[in-house]
Amino acid sequence: MTGAERAPQYIAGDAELPSARPPAGPAESKPRLKVCVAGSGTRFVSGISYYTYFLGCALKQRYDVVAILMRRLIPRRWYPGRQRVGHSVMAYDLAAEVPTFDGVDWWGWPSVPRAVSFLRSQRPDVLILQWWSASVLPWYLLLARQVIRRGGVVVVELHEAQDTGEARVPLVGWFACRGLRTLCRWAAMLVVHSAWDRERMSASLGISPGRFRVIPHGPYPISGGGPEEAPELPRARRRREPSELTVLFFGTIRPYKGLEHLVRAFEQVRRDLAVPWKLIVVGETWEGWTLPLELIENSPFRDDIELVNRYVTDQEAAGYFQRADVVALPYLRSSASGPLAIAQACGLPVVVTAVGGLVEAVADYTGAVLVEPDSPEDLARGLLAAADLRGRTYSAPVTWQAVAQSYADIFVAIVPPAESAAATNG
Repeated sequence: MTGAERAPQYIAGDAELPSARPPAGPAESKPRLKVCVAGSGTRFVSGISYYTYFLGCALKQRYDVVAILMRRLIPRRWYPGRQRVGHSVMAYDLAAEVPTFDGVDWWGWPSVPRAVSFLRSQRPDVLILQWWSASVLPWYLLLARQVIRRGGVVVVELHEAQDTGEARVPLVGWFACRGLRTLCRWAAMLVVHSAWDRERMSASLGISPGRFRVIPHGPYPISGGGPEEAPELPRARRRREPSELTVLFFGTIRPYKGLEHLVRAFEQVRRDLAVPWKLIVVGETWEGWTLPLELIENSPFRDDIELVNRYVTDQEAAGYFQRADVVALPYLRSSASGPLAIAQACGLPVVVTAVGGLVEAVADYTGAVLVEPDSPEDLARGLLAAADLRGRTYSAPVTWQAVAQSYADIFVAIVPPAESAAATNG
């Protein structure tokens, strides 16, 4: 994707800041609502980097959108994916779509004052904070206070209450819980991806369920074609008879992902089908979780398993999803899933454990097979059932236009009347 046709304004973390929005002239119509999306940048790329990009692109069709990205989250040596920090693995660039400040560094100076100056110059009516990591808490509190003091409103989109890896670090859990409660109290609305998340986060944060809105997770196209264009490679792949039945596991390898159960399930599936079974595992090891890799190396079907133990580029990811007949998500817990969002954008059959928000995420997806968590036997049965679904393309249950409409409904409810009229006009 390029920004050549859009002539975007790119504001780097060390660049000069633009002037404030000029007042509307007498012949001009009322300005559209201005929305600032704050989330993960591409230096410490993760699923939230993609979510931030696609949300910004969806909202810019209705509103004036700007973005503030969290650039360096923590000291690099502490980050599980330290080897690829700063590498170009993500094909999408939010700065090619909307004015972007990239970005905020963990030590604060001079990036935080510049981010505040950017925020003041842009004067957003709404600040949408993507919450996924306690590392961004101090800067989110600062940005939220700046917007509220100037009459704006804050929305916090909660992808998870706390990262499982961070929860094990002494004092981080306590710090994150207290700080997140403060941030949520300041917010005019809280967004989650499922009713399951709403109930558990309401209980854990001590906040009324009425202050939450459920907006399902949008799909993640990986072709680089745009927010609403599903990749063409997987569709072409399924127009021909496969020479093998390929199961794909995609994403970081962590204890809660349950990859070890998938390896055991793969060893249990029937081998008397017309085509041979293959398993592709693509993912970066986090939290020192090497058990799945040990099982792969010692598997009696090792020759049928392809292991790519690193974080891959978007172009590589498209190739792996092209080869897949079924995508497996053997999670032990989960609020939402980036790999599921990619699989749904591709229209691939999925085998999903019935945990957390995943049940709701696939409720309207006809290519899904639900199985019990922590059960290689049930997972093996699910793989066989999903094999019968291959060869067809399934429609993603959510579009980014629908996500933008859900946000439009929120803005009408929380933005002061003058700005709300602009939101309606937009």
